[in-house]
Amino acid sequence: MELVIEIIKAVGFTADVAVTGEDAVKKTEKEAYDLILMDIMLPGMDGIETTRIIKSKPGYKNTPVIALTAYAMKGDREKLLEKGFQDYVPKPLDVHELIEILNKYR
Repeated sequence: MELVIEIIKAVGFTADVAVTGEDAVKKTEKEAYDLILMDIMLPGMDGIETTRIIKSKPGYKNTPVIALTAYAMKGDREKLLEKGFQDYVPKPLDVHELIEILNKYR
């Protein structure tokens, strides 16, 4: 997570962190975010359910959510895009790929 935060800041974005899906949902109730990086394997509520809830909130329907996940098998990207994610970054993380994807949503 620390590496991802450093990359986000280096590209010029500000970063906020939620450790659980529940925390992420609560943060979206208090702050407006322009872009969300969502890990799929979160403790408690997973990133797919968390994204579904966030996207149902007023003002978040069109907010880009990027899946950050160890799910890197054939078809996983397509499955996550069907679940409402706008993009997908597999782990282990390719720094250049993440930067390229972040820059798409400036």
